[in-house]
Amino acid sequence: MKEIPYKSALQVSNGVASPPDLSEESIRLHKQKRRKQPTVEEYIEGIRSGNRTILSRAITLTESSLASHGELAQEIIERCLPWSGRSLRVGITGVPGVGKSTFIESLGMSLIRNNRKLAVLAIDPSSERSKGSIMGDKTRMEQLSAEPGAFIRPSPSAGSLGGVARKTRETIILCEAAGFDTIFIETVGVGQSETAVHSMVDFFLLLMLAGAGDELQGIKRGIMEMADAIAITKTDGENISRADRARAEFSNALHLFPPAGSGWVPKVMTCSSKTGAGIEDVWEMIMEYTALTRHNGYFDKRRLEQSRYWMYEAINQNLRDSFYHDSRIQKLLEKYENKVLLGETNPFAPAKVLLGEYFRRRQAKAHEGKRGR
Repeated sequence: MKEIPYKSALQVSNGVASPPDLSEESIRLHKQKRRKQPTVEEYIEGIRSGNRTILSRAITLTESSLASHGELAQEIIERCLPWSGRSLRVGITGVPGVGKSTFIESLGMSLIRNNRKLAVLAIDPSSERSKGSIMGDKTRMEQLSAEPGAFIRPSPSAGSLGGVARKTRETIILCEAAGFDTIFIETVGVGQSETAVHSMVDFFLLLMLAGAGDELQGIKRGIMEMADAIAITKTDGENISRADRARAEFSNALHLFPPAGSGWVPKVMTCSSKTGAGIEDVWEMIMEYTALTRHNGYFDKRRLEQSRYWMYEAINQNLRDSFYHDSRIQKLLEKYENKVLLGETNPFAPAKVLLGEYFRRRQAKAHEGKRGR
């Protein structure tokens, strides 16, 4: 028999021709276009028109550690100052689990329905090891974050309280220039961050739980002294009777503190973010406080005192940055740090030597600058 040649039924088509590779020049131009930094004028125009993308980029500049970004951010902030100071700034704090984000969303939605524009600046907890941030506020405030009249911005604390507090204050200015008439600043929970936030807000609200236990007493006292009001959250269901007892106890405790310079007597209220009960009452109380302090002059006086405080904080931060960024100091720090760790010297002597070296170098540079003129 004649052998029939084998022929497969499978056929391989040539397919679609591959698109031509992008040239290196095209890639470079694409990256350059994507990363193009807006001018100061474009930033100001975008912020003033309520452009959220431009506002977010401006805030990112203030948070950046790059010197070039810092200079640009400061220029933008200076240009925004004429439109700042027109919002009501409210600090909101409380122990972890008290329901800060839920409370903010509930109150925020109430304000949005009354045609207010709300910016929520949340100082988010960061890992001390990785410096990473949870950044969960937009997830927790799903309803509020979807509102066009609301802007939510978490800021990583990154282990530097002074730095993040200063950047938060700068962010307030940018948000006010963008037209937000209400600013909420949510703190990480308990600790020194409350003191920093207290120094940049008009009203300081402490959220508490009923029956939290005596283990929190040490935390409460310092913060309670700063609070303009206490709101006991989760006052619903079987928790109502406990919340009422807690309100009476906290009210008695507040009377033991010295009277505030504002002339305001701190109040204790109950509320439920779940049912909405008492939420609008809390806002009415804040407005009552605002009306009183504006009338007696304390509101404006406190704002001026806060500006003075942050002037000194900026000086301290700039001195600190200048010291640690000095190349000579960085080398000496490593040397003296090893001596301290080996027990060859006490911590105070190297500090004096390092500061002396830093100021000598600054003085030498100043003399060189004068000779060069």
